Amino acid sequence: MGLIKNITAGLVGSIALNFLHETLRKNADNVPKINVLGEQALNKVLAEAGTPITDENELHEATLKIDLAANTMYYSLIGGNNKWIWPKAIFLGLSAGIGALKLPEPMGLNAEPVNRTRQTQVLTVGYYLFGALVTALVLKTLSKK
Repeated sequence: MGLIKNITAGLVGSIALNFLHETLRKNADNVPKINVLGEQALNKVLAEAGTPITDENELHEATLKIDLAANTMYYSLIGGNNKWIWPKAIFLGLSAGIGALKLPEPMGLNAEPVNRTRQTQVLTVGYYLFGALVTALVLKTLSKK
């Protein structure tokens, strides 16, 4: 039951993160475009295999699916010992956000979509922290008898 609970909570956190990102990306200025990083990364891998995705909508959809799966697995790591759920959520959320800021350049990606301004940097970290905190809340809720 623990694994299913952890993955379920991770999925809810991942959906929350992506819902927040997509909503703000479409409706606000000076917000991170995390989707662009994902699209760059996916197409970089696919180009190595000789099969990049050229259709913008198809690329966005494929990236979103991979992002949901990856973040679900990442956020599921928050589960486990109930005593450590909140500290783990904070640590993993901040780590993912900081990683999103620091890893693009070493990976050969354009970091501008998340590093454009101080606001986009803070929001990037905040998005990942938000997803982790939602995951922790779901875990705590599911753990109640």
